[in-house]
Amino acid sequence: MLIRQLLFAATLLIAGHAYALSADEVKALATGEAETRIEALNKAVVNADEKTVAFIQALSDDQVKTLGDKVFWVQGEKTVDPATGADVALPEEAEDVINNNQMRGELDNALAALKLFAKDDKVRAESVKTLLAEPDESKLALVEKAFAAETNATIKSQLGLLRGALLLNSDDKTSRLDAVKTLADSSNPATKTVLLARLKTETDSDVKIALAAALAKVDAALAWGDKLGAIFSGISLGSILLLVALGLAITYGLMGVINMAHGELMMIGAYATYVVQTLFQKYLPGAFDWYLLAGVPVSFLAAALVGAALERSVLRFLYGRPLETLLATWGISLMLQQGVRSIFGAQNVGVENPVWMSGGVQVLANLSLPYNRLVIIAFAVAVLLGVGWLIGKTRLGLFVRGVTQNRPIASCMGVNTARIDTYAFALGSGIAGLAGCALSQVGNVGPDLGQGYIVDAFMVVVLGGVGQLAGTVYAAMGLGILNKFLEGWTGAVLAKIAVLVLIIIFIQKRPQGIFAMKGRSAEA
Repeated sequence: MLIRQLLFAATLLIAGHAYALSADEVKALATGEAETRIEALNKAVVNADEKTVAFIQALSDDQVKTLGDKVFWVQGEKTVDPATGADVALPEEAEDVINNNQMRGELDNALAALKLFAKDDKVRAESVKTLLAEPDESKLALVEKAFAAETNATIKSQLGLLRGALLLNSDDKTSRLDAVKTLADSSNPATKTVLLARLKTETDSDVKIALAAALAKVDAALAWGDKLGAIFSGISLGSILLLVALGLAITYGLMGVINMAHGELMMIGAYATYVVQTLFQKYLPGAFDWYLLAGVPVSFLAAALVGAALERSVLRFLYGRPLETLLATWGISLMLQQGVRSIFGAQNVGVENPVWMSGGVQVLANLSLPYNRLVIIAFAVAVLLGVGWLIGKTRLGLFVRGVTQNRPIASCMGVNTARIDTYAFALGSGIAGLAGCALSQVGNVGPDLGQGYIVDAFMVVVLGGVGQLAGTVYAAMGLGILNKFLEGWTGAVLAKIAVLVLIIIFIQKRPQGIFAMKGRSAEA
């Protein structure tokens, strides 16, 4: 813990003259009532040096003890006097300094404020963000000093906003009005929270009017970010629905099999990714950030093999009887779930994002695009293009389409229909495995992973038009974006209900979906 203190102190570049803690200041920080200690803390941080910072960190880490008026700083195996730095003996009867929740919060805020002088731009920016979330007027002097010393234009602008947020709590009306004008030009989401909090407690009518006008201006600045964020969230959800539904578009749309185990095939792909991650962690830790490149083909193959086995052992005897395929695959889904529970346990397992999928792109003040979501969107597009090429341009795709449209004629032409059925079902299952691999990057992996997506996947396939890949794309993206926009107005549950009602109405008016199947097969 001592190393942590020293490293923390070394990152700080404190402006101002040299400052050392006196015995009285040490006593005020460590003993007495919380209000008195907080007052002493606010005075100490204004001109804090490295020693003061380290002592405040020690208070936060519960490394300070007291006995009467004496204060002892425990540093590993030795104990020192915080004021002089001299080694002292620690009495057995010395007691820990008690920090209640209020005091701990003030210590954390003080340490965050002191990071305003760190050499690292990221540390200073994070400090401003932390302080802006809970403005404390007692930190105004420290913020003023940091604002004067700051050279990074972006951070200086954020410090200006923080200064305005602190002045907003001033007793002087003019200072509050100036702060409102400053904050009105901000597009930072935290500014809205600060203005709303002040509006609830403000008593002066002039300041209230200014606060309301500033809130309207900030809302207008944030509106585009909110709309674009909803669109991106919808596209992100739509890309996941597309990945889930693509495999179902083959097994259900082209082959007519109501596969209730489709979600479990996704689950197998996700667990295959987890196994690959575990193997990389154990045997190839240096290449861990690239485990996902191996996880993609493994998840496809694992799900495809299970799908092929399922088709050869059960489904080949049930073609043409959709209700029986539904019941059989539902039973198989329960077996697969229990099998996974027996092997991996009933608890969720965590799959980590590689470094290159962590973080995001800050587009606007209130709009950040996570890298993992962007990668999944690109992955969904790549899988879609691959499936479209495979079905429309390859010999296997020709055989699948031929067997689907007219099995007897395809058999007469020399096509091994049983083998094509297996290949097609394995392909749809493998795509489900890819969906599971993608889902593992945005949430936990568990035995119930597929249950939350199977109904949505069927809705996408039916809405888009059975057997139509283009319709699947339109339906997935449409449902994703519509669902996210409705969530902003009605909440998640009512949004799901509203989407379901809209789908039912649409299917009543257009039973064939967005794209109707063309050709003789449409009349069958």
